[in-house]
Amino acid sequence: MLSPHEISTLMLIQRAPHQVELFGQSTARLRQEALVEIRRLPTGDPMPLLTPKGQDMLKRLDALWKLRSHEADASE
Repeated sequence: MLSPHEISTLMLIQRAPHQVELFGQSTARLRQEALVEIRRLPTGDPMPLLTPKGQDMLKRLDALWKLRSHEADASE
């Protein structure tokens, strides 16, 4: 199971990968789980990118958050 910090790192990689610490603990864990990979840009700089598995994880989390938000709205 991913920690909240790892989930937020996954989201940050999706939206602003240049702001992620490439060799931090969270990024290492996401790489270990095959959710993120490090690729070299044409400039030679490394950049973290989501794998298809990482993209799927964020889609599932988004669907879960929308469902819970909808349930909370319905209970009010």
